[in-house]
Formats: sequence, C-alpha cells, structure tokens
Amino acid sequence: MRFIRDFISLYIMRHLLLLVSLILIVSCKSVEKYNAQVTSLHSIYDLQEDVDAIYGQLKRHHPRLYQYSSKETLDFKFDSLKNTIVKPITSQEFYEKLAPVVREVRQGHISVAPPKEKFTKPERKELNKKKFEFYELDFECLDDALWVTGARTDSALIGSQVLKVNTENPMDLIKKYEHQIASDGYNTTLYSRAIGKNFARLYYRDKGFLDSVALTFKLRDSVFTRVLKRVDKNKPADSVQKPQDSTVVKTLTKDERNAKKIAEREKRKRHKKLGYISSRKEYIRNFNYLNDAVAIMKIRGFEDGPYKEFYSESFQKLDSLNTPYLILDLRDNGGGRIGEIDYLFSYLAQEPYQFINNKSEVTSRVPFMTFAMANGSPTGLKIVSAILSPIIVTHNLLKTQKVNDTLYYKFKYSKIRQPKENNFKGQVYVLINGNSFSASSIISTNLKALNLATFVGEETGGAYNGTVAGIYKYYTLPNSLVKIRFGLMQIESPYKTEPDGFGIKPDVYIVPTHEDRLNGKDPELEWILMDIEKDKSYSGSGKANQIGY
Repeated sequence: MRFIRDFISLYIMRHLLLLVSLILIVSCKSVEKYNAQVTSLHSIYDLQEDVDAIYGQLKRHHPRLYQYSSKETLDFKFDSLKNTIVKPITSQEFYEKLAPVVREVRQGHISVAPPKEKFTKPERKELNKKKFEFYELDFECLDDALWVTGARTDSALIGSQVLKVNTENPMDLIKKYEHQIASDGYNTTLYSRAIGKNFARLYYRDKGFLDSVALTFKLRDSVFTRVLKRVDKNKPADSVQKPQDSTVVKTLTKDERNAKKIAEREKRKRHKKLGYISSRKEYIRNFNYLNDAVAIMKIRGFEDGPYKEFYSESFQKLDSLNTPYLILDLRDNGGGRIGEIDYLFSYLAQEPYQFINNKSEVTSRVPFMTFAMANGSPTGLKIVSAILSPIIVTHNLLKTQKVNDTLYYKFKYSKIRQPKENNFKGQVYVLINGNSFSASSIISTNLKALNLATFVGEETGGAYNGTVAGIYKYYTLPNSLVKIRFGLMQIESPYKTEPDGFGIKPDVYIVPTHEDRLNGKDPELEWILMDIEKDKSYSGSGKANQIGY
C-alpha cells in the first residue's frame, strides 16, 4: 500500500512539474498582436488554407458529416468558397463567407464565430463595472417582426416593435443571421425562434464591440428612438439624489443573526436546486400547480446545478396528491445534460426502457482526448487532461468498440432501465416550439415514440432521429482565427421516423401571435386546459403548494 501511495505521489509531483513547465512555455499572443491579426487583411492563400483546414477537421472528426448533405455537395460548396476568395479580406469578412457554407452540414450543434478584438486587463476591469442596456432586453420574432418581450431595466419597452437597429431593418439582419447558423436536418422552425432569443448576441457577432446602439421602437401609435448605452452597474435608476436615511440600524440579537443565517442558507440551497439565473431573477427548473388537478413543470434548460432533488420532490408531490394531469413545458429549452433528461424520463416511463441507442457513433477511440486537446480548448483543460491522460485514455478505450469499420461509444444511459416506483401515471402534455433543441428533443422523441404524451406547439428545432453532440471539438483556424465548434458523438434514441431530418411534430399545431403576447395569452397552454376540461374525470379547482416560483 505504501508503495502505491509513493508511486501516486511521485506521479503527481512529476506531472505538477510538467504543469509548471507548460505554463511557462505556453505563451498566449499579446492583446496587441492578436488584435492586429484579427483586423488585418489576410492573403488569398492563407484564407484558402483555412477553408481546407476547417473542412479537413470536419471530415476527420464529425461522425455524420454527410447525413443531410452528400459528400459531392459539400465538396462542391467548399471548393466554390475557395474560388470566391479573390482578394485579401478581414477575419469578419471571411466569417461571413464561411458560415453559410458550414451551415450546409445541417447539424444544429455546429457553430462558427468570428474572432473579436480583445481588451487588456485594465480595460476588462473597467468594462466589468458597466452593463450594456441593449443586453438587458429580451427579443422575440413573431409575425415577421422583432418585438421586445422582456426588459430588466426599462419595462416600458415591453411589447414594442423594433423598427430599426441603428440604421438597419431588424428583419434584414434576421435573414442575414439565418444563413450563419445551422439547424438539425431540414428543420426551419429553429431559425426565427433562436435568432429572436439570441438577437443581441448575434448582433455583437456581426458588429463587434459597441458603446451604444440606437433602437427605433413602435409602441401602439408612438414611434420613438432610444440610445442604449453602457452604464455603471451601480448607478441608481433615477438621477435624483435621495436624502440620507437617518433611521437607526437595529442591532440584531444572537437568535436573530442565527435565524438570518439559516434563512440565507436555505435560500442558497433553493437557488442551487432550482438553477437560479441571477441576471434574470428566474429559475431554470420550476414546478407548481395550476389547480388541484393540473401541475406544470417548466424547464428552461437541462443544465446548471444538481437536479435529482428537484425531480424527486416534484414527482413525490404528484404521487402523494394523485395528480391526474402534468404539463411539461419545454418551449425555448435549448438542451443540456443526458443524465438529467434520463432521470426525468424515469419518472415518466411506464415500463422498462432504453433511453438512448447503445451505439453512439464517433470517429476516434479516444473522443474525450480529441475534445480536451483541441487547439481551441482552454490551456488549463489541456494541461489537466495531459496529466490525467492515462485515466482518460483507458476509460475511452474501454467504452469504444469498432463494428463493421465504424467506431461506437457506449453510454450508461443505453442500458435497459426501470421506471421510478412513484412514476407519474396520469396524462402528460408537452409544450414544444422551434427552440426546443438537443436534449429537450431527445426526451421528446422518447415520449412521442412510446405515446406517453400529447404534444402541443410547433415542430422542435432538434431532430427526431438524433443529433451530433455529446462532447465537442473547438477549433481555431490558424490564419483568420475564426472559431468553429461541432459535436463528436451521434446521440439518438432507439426510435426513428421517416423522413429523416425533421423535428418532433406536435399533435396540436399552435403558434402564438404578437397579439397573444400583448394580451398576456398563452394559446398553447390555453388549448391544453380546455382539453383537460373536456375530460369527464377532471374536477380541478383551487390552488396547491408551489415549488419553483
């Protein structure tokens, strides 16, 4: 035993020395040099070399590169892209040529991003003291227009239509951005949903760092322009100086201090369990009762923090109250962890099930090392992965196998699993839209295939037949520094549908309008409640305790 401890200690010490050496050896480009490369004109040769580099990475590491576009099609498009580069251009201009071509792979987890100028440490420190009012707005694309649906600073803007972003029509920008992002297969519902929700981020990707943005709004019959700026985070909402508060601060007793500490600890525990988003003052996971018979579970994403306690408590409550109806709201749920959706599904399944296919296609026997050691991965991750490489490599080799010249990785979630003892036995409705993607589509596929739920809304952005995700390759092109991210594993349920390349289709198709938003109406949810009322066994009334609100 002592020999093993000494060996481990020596192993760790040697690799810690390696870690220190790597930190000293690995030197990032200075901000000045990086910015010069980002903003300079790149030669035709260098940019064509980048085109070959990115296509080479995709051919080497993407397991389903030709699933939706044939090899001949992609070969032609990448060759054509090279032929369009007839003069030196900047990284941003190259990105705008490259992104629409990469989009043709038609895998929604592929993303291309242009490099942006960096800031020095003092500059970042000053910027962190400010917030950009533009980023305080939430947008949605409905009825061929861009609307403000949320505002954390100026709530008076909610419900207004955006007519101009600086001097540009927002719908022209949205059409431009549609050609720069990918959806799974031939799905089209993702574009307007995802672009509306991420409009501010995509605008930054397009225009770069800005100190201000002038937005022209229309609210009812009024048209007005607001210049949204970077302002001090601690600046009060009004400029009127408040009189000094002369109230004497009460000194808390020992019992009061202890009670306050307990309350704060419980609050932190609750935030952790429900996935609190401090910038938006909302939870990722929510559960409450609309009345005694109908519960609703709103999940904004399958990520951030522990989740088992939330689902265990929620389904225990459903079971103890013998609740007949459950609404699972997956609208605008962009996905997340397989472990979480598998755990949730174990409460919805009615018999033994296999959640994902036992063969997840990969292109490497060591996919986790491919992810960790990519040139776009953080230096710290590379160093830690190098130290732990014997463990990672051994694990990957045990998990991968070759069948008929194709490599597969086996997840534990592909085993036959049992439903929870207190699984939900009532009627399930699932709310979906074009921004229901990735993990939310995988659990939806299982529910749909086994006829465990009624789906209401619009086709999901994520494909019914699976997606290439799991872990990712982050690659930075050598000359333009344009970044690409793409999945390394084909993740799919055991169920398939034809034709391939589309999302989960709703049983009841409903798309909200802006008029619905203005009137505070949720037409999808309202349809479900009306359908429940038709059920002779329905007798819901009153309120029940809430979890998550």
